[in-house]
Amino acid sequence: MKFNLGLLALAVGAFGIGVTEFAPMGMLPVIAADLHVSIPAAGLLVSAYAMGVLIGAPLMTLTTGRIDRRTLLIALMGIFTLGNALSAAAGGYWMLMAARVVTSFNHGAFFGVGSVVAASLVPPDKRAGAVAAMFTGLTVATIGGVPAATWVSEAVGWRTAFAGIAGVGAIAMLSLRLALPPLPATEGGDMRAELRVLTRGPVFMALALTTIGFGGVFTVFTYIVPILRDVTHGSTGYVTAMLMLFGVGATIGNGVGGRLADRSVDRALMTMLAIMALTLLAFTILMQWPVTAAIAILIWGIASFAIVPPLQMRVMDAASDAPNLASAMNIGAFNLGNAIGAALGGGVIGAGLGLATVSLAGAAMAAVALAMLLAFRRQPSAKACPT
Repeated sequence: MKFNLGLLALAVGAFGIGVTEFAPMGMLPVIAADLHVSIPAAGLLVSAYAMGVLIGAPLMTLTTGRIDRRTLLIALMGIFTLGNALSAAAGGYWMLMAARVVTSFNHGAFFGVGSVVAASLVPPDKRAGAVAAMFTGLTVATIGGVPAATWVSEAVGWRTAFAGIAGVGAIAMLSLRLALPPLPATEGGDMRAELRVLTRGPVFMALALTTIGFGGVFTVFTYIVPILRDVTHGSTGYVTAMLMLFGVGATIGNGVGGRLADRSVDRALMTMLAIMALTLLAFTILMQWPVTAAIAILIWGIASFAIVPPLQMRVMDAASDAPNLASAMNIGAFNLGNAIGAALGGGVIGAGLGLATVSLAGAAMAAVALAMLLAFRRQPSAKACPT
């Protein structure tokens, strides 16, 4: 795909959102100590963000349907910048909680509308690759942005880290203004039309597939640190390196998934879900040794994010005449999958089945998603999602 300034601007926004979503997980001990709250209480800041994404995605999309798409994307990054600035200025726990909720409201709508805009900037046969290009910002955030924010929070303070993230938001706003042309909202689009789309079987099934498929990723990723420490017996440096390696795999997988989805959305999903299920199954044994664990983590990272572009395209194809709400809801489905996966992994650990079994549960989730995809393809309505 040729270099595209519009896609780069969207990727900058995605980078900022990726950092603000995941960095607080690494900041929790610092935030908890500074605000004199427990680690579980600080962890609710992450849960509040996820709930804000679920609520904000449909709310922001439905109420902004008639706004120029460029103007809307800039405004959404304005909310992002404001939320992170409020986080930096937060004087207490509840103010920080409120700031995190404000920040989260841009998330689903930005990725939902951004996906539609990205696809419109390129020829039809490059649409999935364009969506992948935007999501590259999110995967790059896991490699460099999140570790950098965590380091700043420990070296200088968590408020400084949030201030830096707000600066990224300001850069994204300027980039979107300069790189994107005016993008008027689709004529005739209205709230009722967008809501009707969600009642379609193919759209609902595509959202369910996203929830279960990505849930398999977070069943394991949520608990990857204790797995690497207690089963692999890795040092702090090793654990950090493995998290970065997963990010490298995610970045590679995002690009691979986009290219494969431009050829066939469903074949890309079938291939990568199968690889993810088999890799997580093997990881139950390979996690015992540092080298084999590293190989599995890289492959798992590639497969995990190679499913993101085709999952997003599947929803957009199923809701082709009113894609904005469905696309934003799919971002909410990713977050719901994160929550379900984390709960499943926690249940496995709570039942005393051992950390290795968490990977087995993740493999089962990926296998269920693959079975769902195969079942959907046999139904006549599946042709709404061309392959």
